[in-house]
Amino acid sequence: MPPNTPIFLSFFFLIFIFFFEPSRAYIELRPDFYDESCPRLPMIIRYHIWAAVQNDSRMAASLLRLNFHDCIVDGCDASVLLDDTTEMKGNVKSLRGFEVIDGIKADLEAYCPQTVSCADIVNLAAREAVYLVLFF
Repeated sequence: MPPNTPIFLSFFFLIFIFFFEPSRAYIELRPDFYDESCPRLPMIIRYHIWAAVQNDSRMAASLLRLNFHDCIVDGCDASVLLDDTTEMKGNVKSLRGFEVIDGIKADLEAYCPQTVSCADIVNLAAREAVYLVLFF
């Protein structure tokens, strides 16, 4: 007697989701992801963060806080960069560093347009700011 097809397919789908899909989600999380598509990325971010911290020593902490507020609710999606609307008020008065992210994004668009996501820029900027303060 042939197996019940809908039950068999459902079982196969669940096995696929539990064993294969989670590992696939992490394939693109690697430090060299932009090496070919945007090789100047580390240099651009490092320059902007260095200049911002030289101008205001609290900027490293502000960029880390910006990243924290971006990632804490629904994951790192650069939603903190969205402009306020009449229905939604953001953390404009409490968060800082938006101009640093805007400067990085402007330079990246000049060198490798439509390549690096805003969420990645926020994360990489926070990482570079912490590194700069801890090791230099």
